[in-house]
Amino acid sequence: MAVVPAEAPPMDITEFLRAVFALALTLGLIGIAAVLLRKYGPDYIARLSAQKKDRRLKVVESLVLDPARRLLIVDCDGREQLILLGEGRVLSDVPPRDAK
Repeated sequence: MAVVPAEAPPMDITEFLRAVFALALTLGLIGIAAVLLRKYGPDYIARLSAQKKDRRLKVVESLVLDPARRLLIVDCDGREQLILLGEGRVLSDVPPRDAK
């Protein structure tokens, strides 16, 4: 003799509305979290901390030459330096040219 499972009663309208409300609430919280992360993410916090202090060193421009090398123009106390970086070390530090 086979056992036939009893049929579940049909979903009531209150249960359906409760499930829809829970889904809407969950998606809303995910959306709010995404907006807050965009606005107050790590970049925003880093910019705030950088603005609070007077920095002496600043990267003016960066140019990627190839996957292993990059050129930087660095400003330190009003003097710009051209630096060639590669493979985790400074490859060459070009002395500044005389201003004319």
